[in-house]
Amino acid sequence: MNRSKQLGEERIGKLLMKFSLPAIAGMLVNALYNVVDRAVVGNVVGKDAIAGLTITMPIAIIIMAFGMLIGIGAAARVSIRLGQNKKDEAEKILGNAFILLIAVSLLVTVFGQIFKEDILRAFGASDNTIGYAIDYITIILYGAVLQNIGFGLNNIIRAEGNPKIAMFTMLIGGVLNIILDILFVLVFKFGIKGAAYATIISQAVNTIWVLYYFVGENCVLKLKIHNFKLKKSVILSIVSIGFAPFSMQVAASMVQVLYNTKLASFGGDTAIAVFGAINSIVMLILMPVFGINQGSQPIIGYNYGAKNYKRVKKTLKLAAIAATFITTSGFLMAELVPSLLIKLFNRNSLDMLNMGTRAARIYLCMFPIIGFQIVCSNYFQAIGKATIAMILSLARQVIVLIPLLLILPQILKLDGIWISGPISDFISSLITLVLIYRELKKLNKKIGDVEHLEVANR
Repeated sequence: MNRSKQLGEERIGKLLMKFSLPAIAGMLVNALYNVVDRAVVGNVVGKDAIAGLTITMPIAIIIMAFGMLIGIGAAARVSIRLGQNKKDEAEKILGNAFILLIAVSLLVTVFGQIFKEDILRAFGASDNTIGYAIDYITIILYGAVLQNIGFGLNNIIRAEGNPKIAMFTMLIGGVLNIILDILFVLVFKFGIKGAAYATIISQAVNTIWVLYYFVGENCVLKLKIHNFKLKKSVILSIVSIGFAPFSMQVAASMVQVLYNTKLASFGGDTAIAVFGAINSIVMLILMPVFGINQGSQPIIGYNYGAKNYKRVKKTLKLAAIAATFITTSGFLMAELVPSLLIKLFNRNSLDMLNMGTRAARIYLCMFPIIGFQIVCSNYFQAIGKATIAMILSLARQVIVLIPLLLILPQILKLDGIWISGPISDFISSLITLVLIYRELKKLNKKIGDVEHLEVANR
């Protein structure tokens, strides 16, 4: 069966597993390297090094945001065009996405290198952590192009119906990063610079792999030079979809800055290190949810374009159930064994252990409902409703969370910082529930219209 055609014909449960499991495997490996990165640095270099890494995260998030702006936006458009049997248009999107990824990444690199120290100071770096932060982010910025080409185009590999190749892309980079982390930091004692070099080298290998795929014989869509000429309508179509995840990432970056500055005020470098450790665990738990999103997106996009609305609805339902199971499991882990999680990142700091154990229990207390919220946001993105997707993306990380972070620490001190996220999760999930209920009513009407038309045509 043609790889793109199977999206409209194969059983949904089997298809979702086929597309999601490879994505989950690849993303878990990448989340695991993030955990290993911080665990190795924290145990070998020290607590301040973890805090330094955490300070750099807003910049790293913004780098990825531009990869998502182009990569996810292009992937959603490619899925829809393939569902409409418009392969030439899909290849035009691929070519434009490639050039855009290079251009925006170079701009980020130049800007970041010029202003990195001022930015890091503004983001909460202290005299104890600024050296670690500069050493790390300098190297990471030079690899922004490599990161975004590999990440961005890998979304299109999945969108064209080849999740196994997309999985291998992530596995190659993730496994190599873990190996190089251990080699550079533990064996060669390169310190925090070793962790950065490990990341850049693995991203370079990812990019080579992805480019080789798109000029080879096994791809559905090919990179062709004549498609490199940027076209305004294509750019706008990519950005209109990609803007929602881009906004979510930029918002996440700004919220991370707010977290860091508040943590520095109420808990110092130890609190920032704890936040970095907890975030690594959170991402390890959420990566399978993002894998489900990536697996469901081409299924939803293709079938929505092909007007197979029953398949769209079933895919959404199964994805939401699976995501909720995953986030609930993460919640139980954080509530039952939080001290074990914190000890992964530093075994010697009693202050970090005590603070981290309490923080983990508070910070993840609303985790069971996050999976539902993330999947529903992805649904709107997959069907091309960028405005709603953006609202849902920003609700949890900006509209609700920022006021809470500004107010609650003044009342509850450090606990007010930890509890802000869970309260925001609860409120934004209620907003999501209202919007997805309205959308499902519209979807049910479309299903009825299609069935009525089929009966009339018999």
